Amino acid sequence: MTDKPKGSRGLWLIAAFKLVKGLGLLILGIGALKLLHKDVAAEMERWINLLRFDPQNHLIQNLLVKLGMVDDRKLQELSIGTFFYSGLLLTEGVGLALRQRWAEYVTIVTTASLLPLEIYEIAKRVSAGRIVLLLINIAVVVYLVIEVRRTRNTQH
Repeated sequence: MTDKPKGSRGLWLIAAFKLVKGLGLLILGIGALKLLHKDVAAEMERWINLLRFDPQNHLIQNLLVKLGMVDDRKLQELSIGTFFYSGLLLTEGVGLALRQRWAEYVTIVTTASLLPLEIYEIAKRVSAGRIVLLLINIAVVVYLVIEVRRTRNTQH
């Protein structure tokens, strides 16, 4: 029986990040399904009032206009996409938490493959949040590549 090296804090942090994102997307997917066959804008307006946001705020008004265009088909598509991506993130997170080599490779490939899309989104509309997310994902890829190389000879 061979002991695997103890997971580093970085791997635990990445695993937690993936698990939190995966759970968030799972909740979003369930929420989208609960909105099927309902007036999405009216439902959101109810929540805005319940949470005491200013319904006259121009950002809230823009959100309500966009949500008014969401139909059942778009909600189903959103749910399918979020459930798929949630499953991927949860798989990565659990695999990383269990210190599985395959999870490190899957996370490197999936995270790196999304970097061009994130750069495109920043080019379309720059925002601090998008830049921070891009930098986090670049750091995750670099860290995992270094970790895989560092532990290459200690695991099978």
